[in-house]
Amino acid sequence: MNWTKGGRWISQIYKRSSGGAGYDKNVIFKMNVYCTTTTTTTTSSTSCCFERNPFGTRYYSSNNGDNDVKFDRNFLAKLWVTDINNNKKIIIKGKRKYQNPVGKQILVDQVVQQPPPTQPLSGLLEPTSPEEVQLAPLLARSNLLITRDIEWANLVLGFEQENRYVIVDVCDPNQARVGFIYEKSNLIARQLFRTRRPFVASISDAMGNELFKVRRPFWWLTSSIYVEVNGKEIGVVHRRWHLWRRLYDLYLGDKQFAEVRNPGLWNWTFTLQDGDGEVLGQIDRDWRGFGFEILTDAGQYVIRFGATKTDYKTGAAALIQELEVVRPLTLTERAITVALAISLDNDYFSRHGGWVETSICAALLILNLCWLSITNAKASSRNLGSPFFPLACL
Repeated sequence: MNWTKGGRWISQIYKRSSGGAGYDKNVIFKMNVYCTTTTTTTTSSTSCCFERNPFGTRYYSSNNGDNDVKFDRNFLAKLWVTDINNNKKIIIKGKRKYQNPVGKQILVDQVVQQPPPTQPLSGLLEPTSPEEVQLAPLLARSNLLITRDIEWANLVLGFEQENRYVIVDVCDPNQARVGFIYEKSNLIARQLFRTRRPFVASISDAMGNELFKVRRPFWWLTSSIYVEVNGKEIGVVHRRWHLWRRLYDLYLGDKQFAEVRNPGLWNWTFTLQDGDGEVLGQIDRDWRGFGFEILTDAGQYVIRFGATKTDYKTGAAALIQELEVVRPLTLTERAITVALAISLDNDYFSRHGGWVETSICAALLILNLCWLSITNAKASSRNLGSPFFPLACL
């Protein structure tokens, strides 16, 4: 006997036996339903617990058999009503969305599961703490592409918005999104302090589960950004002041493990080096085009951690030239490297959105409207033979 409602079917009953003779315990467990039925020789009872699944998939089941549980009509009615109540979704513009732990809405159709890591969790990448176990789904990858969203209010009105980033694994066969970065900051502080504003950014996986946070306090001369996992600070990135060079120190706990010495000016490659000058990793700021670079802050950063000897890549990923590193960075060190990329974006590549860019956009918009008006006027004068054709050419 299968019960269906709206294309959802009642799933399978799993039977477990325990206790002495005459005692059977049947368990229904699938996705967000946990239901138990206990049967003895004299009495029987049924209990059911439901949990809300953000993706809305409900599976229940009932199969005929000699040992199957006999559900009464009242139980099935309650099961049906509970399923309908739990299936209510937030409908926005025809798309089903759910509220993820970091407080942002993500389309269910875009992400259904976290893409698997493209590097094996062995050697230096083997998790050695609960914090590293939490970081592994996002950071056990040789190359990450971090892209900042276009902030239209910042572009058109000069209104500073919270930064949003998307993280993509370029070595994944499907070029899948593996994470997101969301800034949380005060509205007034963003407008007053701009790139010097204090903020907290949440880094989550593709499912919206928060993995770690970065905290960047207000600064005057040199900035610092702190990395926290479950409220525990694991590292920090300090910027050193220099008139034109871009210098950073990266610390894991109280111990420095890398530094960045960028010559400045138009050099957009930031190489992580150890105390002996050996390469540990690299962050490249990509050129996205004249329009993106001149008018927006929508930057793109490639973090290259380097490949391990046991990496296995197929398809287009096999054509990627990996960075030669003296040793792979650990998972916690990679989290600090991601924090460095966020700090670089705010320190040097978030200078747009002021009144100059706003004036340029407004002027371009006005010119475009004037051109459309002149074109339409010319077409109308030709069709009607109007004596006001010279005026249309002005």
